[in-house]
Amino acid sequence: MTVAIIADIVGSRRQPDRDALQQQIEDAAGQSDRLVPGADQPWRPTVGDELQAVYGSLGRALRATLVLQLAAPDDVECRFGIGYGGVVSVASTREELQDGPGWWAARQAIEHVHSLARRRVRSARTWFGAGVGAPREIAAITGLVNSYLVARDHMVGEMNGRARRLTLGRMRGDAQKDLADAEGISQSAVSQSLSKAGAPALMLLLDEIDGVEDALLGRSQ
Repeated sequence: MTVAIIADIVGSRRQPDRDALQQQIEDAAGQSDRLVPGADQPWRPTVGDELQAVYGSLGRALRATLVLQLAAPDDVECRFGIGYGGVVSVASTREELQDGPGWWAARQAIEHVHSLARRRVRSARTWFGAGVGAPREIAAITGLVNSYLVARDHMVGEMNGRARRLTLGRMRGDAQKDLADAEGISQSAVSQSLSKAGAPALMLLLDEIDGVEDALLGRSQ
């Protein structure tokens, strides 16, 4: 089983310089690839304003989407559909094609979160779904995962540019002193900004989901 991700750029048609926007998002995707290595398929642009990626675990997929959120330009947001399920190659003489329950679930998820953001939770940007054939243990925690994602999206949406940069730096493992020097602020200000933004909670929850996934699927940690 794999985890397929579809990302699209929120409001891309309203951006005045579409070429520059695409380059910025691809730069952010490159940061995600470097920080969350080992993707079955690293981020790649597809049609229009979409990108796609495939990971071997839910935990890695959640990390990859968070990094892309944090690394995106200050005035740009992405929407994500994450689908847990099989991904298969489709024979083609022109280019590599993929299909399968993982992609179907990802497409349903991104359509759902788009509707959710319009109707009920404006800050929602990410949704997770278990595709046909996914382990029942994974299907059983979709509500838990989506509760985390709704809270995460709200927290990231409330961050200013500095808070996102600092959170991303901590995910890279950068020391607070180095982050303070880069931002031209005190180490105490870095600590306060991270705490106010909820960065420690975001990273702790990622670790906890990793542990839940490993336990459910009987993987050694």
